[in-house]
Amino acid sequence: MKLTTAEVSRCRISSVTSAVSLTIVAITVAACSSTASPAAGTSSFGSTKTKAPIPASAFKDYTGITASSVAIGNVSTLTAGLFEGALVGTEAYADYVNAQGGVNGRRLNVDSFNDDFTGSQNKQLTNAAVQQDFATVGSFSLEDSYGATVLADNPVVPNIAESLSAAANALPNTFNPNPPAGGYYLGPLAYFQKKYPSDVLHTGALIADYGAAETIWDGEKAAMNHLGYKVIADPTFPTSQTNFNQNIIAMKQAGVKILFLEQMPQNYASAVIQALNQQSFHPVVVLGTSTYSEELVPNSGGAAAIDGAYLEQPTSLFLGEDAGKIPAVNTFLTWVQKASPGFKADYYTLAGWLSAELFVQALREAGTHPSRGSVLQALRGITSFSGNYLIGTGNPSAKKPTNCYILAQIENGKFQRLDDPPVNGPTHGYRCDLPYYYPSG
Repeated sequence: MKLTTAEVSRCRISSVTSAVSLTIVAITVAACSSTASPAAGTSSFGSTKTKAPIPASAFKDYTGITASSVAIGNVSTLTAGLFEGALVGTEAYADYVNAQGGVNGRRLNVDSFNDDFTGSQNKQLTNAAVQQDFATVGSFSLEDSYGATVLADNPVVPNIAESLSAAANALPNTFNPNPPAGGYYLGPLAYFQKKYPSDVLHTGALIADYGAAETIWDGEKAAMNHLGYKVIADPTFPTSQTNFNQNIIAMKQAGVKILFLEQMPQNYASAVIQALNQQSFHPVVVLGTSTYSEELVPNSGGAAAIDGAYLEQPTSLFLGEDAGKIPAVNTFLTWVQKASPGFKADYYTLAGWLSAELFVQALREAGTHPSRGSVLQALRGITSFSGNYLIGTGNPSAKKPTNCYILAQIENGKFQRLDDPPVNGPTHGYRCDLPYYYPSG
């Protein structure tokens, strides 16, 4: 079932959409991390401490599951289509599994809840999902810290999602297909340092004046400093900003030679690219997962405006460029269109798909008569997950992300892989050369 989206004012939607999109993708991009784990509790996004025992009552809890179906709840912000992709991705994977006969004969039914970007509603709807659904799967909301209090009070309920708050990620019943962490991953930074050794001594970045985005940047900047970069300009900007000419003029005057834009969605990145061209200023540009979108090139002014820009991210080119190399990309895109014809997939769509895939793997491994407890137990046993190489391999059980990534460059308006190993090789097209950097303290 789908609950009706509440009506909100256009002004609020406009400002909120920009702010939240920027924050979420910042967190998501920073979640690309390592095989080298931090000391317990050092991650700012979740604890790596020993998990609490699974409550005995969980092994007798069959809420939301019957002999023929299993209900899963998705609590996301759907207002203005903000994270609609998370729901579409979850539903697409459920449709894909159901077309194969379900899981041990059980169909997956997705219950959709829209928190309308309100913390109290996120908490209320998470509570509703906990009462009627077997698990919460694929949820995506900046307000998930409110729902986390409900999940903390109900440790029998599996929560499989790219949770964004530290509170949600630290829960022993939360399993993230792309586990987050503090700091930043070193691989791509080392690549650009080797390729542009003098330019990285004149590094610039643009950071939203929004708490989470600034926190992510602090981690990346610490990793840069660790490698020997010199950041000479990293101004913040309000999330309502649409014109970046003054920022670019200041960076040009400061002598910036390489500009990192990994932590902003494509609408901001496109505006920055436009400003760079208007000011005839052409530093090396490095983009990230948050900017990877079908709209980036046209919104930037076409291929001539953005050709040559780099992309680094911990996922495949899941919008279609890798479809001929990684079968899971084609499967993902095919079923997204079946679930929601005409929908343009984004990272949130992938997050919903991967969360559902992780849940289904655990549900299968839990046997023919799964309880919430047996699924939690199965999730704790999943120490390697890549979604069939849609994303670099991480460890959801231990909350350890991948240290793997890909590189690409925009050529003739298209994303093209760059200097990556072969997809049929042991790392399946990912570079896995350096660990994640955790700042001291």
